[in-house]
Amino acid sequence: MAAPRANIFRRALQREFAHAAAAVFVALFAILLTTVLIRMLGDAAGGRVPSDAVLGLIGFGALARLPIVLSLTLFIAVLMSLSRSYKDSEMVVWFASGVPLTAWIRPVLRFAVPFALVIAAATLYLAPWAEQMNVEYRNRLESRDDSSRVAPGVFRESAGASRVFFVEVGAGADGKVRNVFISSEEPGREGVIVSAEGSVLVDEDGDRYVVLEQGRRYEGKPGTTEYRVMEFERYSVLVEQREAASQATRSRAMSTAALIDSGERHHLAELIGRIGAPISALLLALLAIPLSFVNPRAGRTNNLIVAVLTFLIYSNAISICQAWVSRGRLSVELGLLLPHLVVALALGLLFYHRLAVSPFWRARA
Repeated sequence: MAAPRANIFRRALQREFAHAAAAVFVALFAILLTTVLIRMLGDAAGGRVPSDAVLGLIGFGALARLPIVLSLTLFIAVLMSLSRSYKDSEMVVWFASGVPLTAWIRPVLRFAVPFALVIAAATLYLAPWAEQMNVEYRNRLESRDDSSRVAPGVFRESAGASRVFFVEVGAGADGKVRNVFISSEEPGREGVIVSAEGSVLVDEDGDRYVVLEQGRRYEGKPGTTEYRVMEFERYSVLVEQREAASQATRSRAMSTAALIDSGERHHLAELIGRIGAPISALLLALLAIPLSFVNPRAGRTNNLIVAVLTFLIYSNAISICQAWVSRGRLSVELGLLLPHLVVALALGLLFYHRLAVSPFWRARA
């Protein structure tokens, strides 16, 4: 009878974990997409990101954060499943059948190990690729000339907010825009340029110019009558270039192999975070076993709050160790092991607390 009972036990848990994980993942991924979408729409409304680039940036941003969503999904799925068993008094039945709390370790690991392998693949390969694509995409957008950001009939600021562009008619088949208005501001001077048409020119050094044709330039000092009017047939305006996105080759966008070959401390710190992601996912899944205890007469809200706080504390501890390794305050080996050893110790203490009749911190002298 022991074997059939164990099979029923494992199948019930695996099914419960899978259903809970699917529901939690859909909810968390929807929240992630909504958050990224709101931020991207805000950037697009402010002119910092072209509207046609929003969808691509949302996709890359969601893929880059997928390991976090998967780790939290695993933790909450195991916690909710076991908490429901306590709430519905199923745990009492299992305990009465001779199944101890430690018997949950093997089924949880059977479910968590494949999850951790997916998280490892995502954090070691998929997330860096998405970050790299995100950086390259943003660099292309930020390095684009200002005229390509201008929508017909809409006033737009340049990258450095020193110019305002207005185009009445968008670029046609010849690549030229019609009826161009440019307002520029410099210390003590203001200028206005109107032109019948314009185009973009890239010189040998890679500098981009807006070439205007058949227009006028008005320049002078605000509040005075000292203005100059100049007519031109062809006028080139150097487009202001923005710096590349924060760090073109920043650690998060580098491949795992490149981080290992680099050997620099801030690159090794990033490597610590990537290696620690699947390890933390496994430890959190096991940590959910003792944390899942709930009074059948009480709700499960407290467990979810504890789960979120535990995940945040664990993630912040890994981030702190990464920062210390990057600054040379901690060795690479200790930075990699320290947060996981602390959680493993807490895991052992929690299991002892649930299994022991009289834990040592409650023992009387």
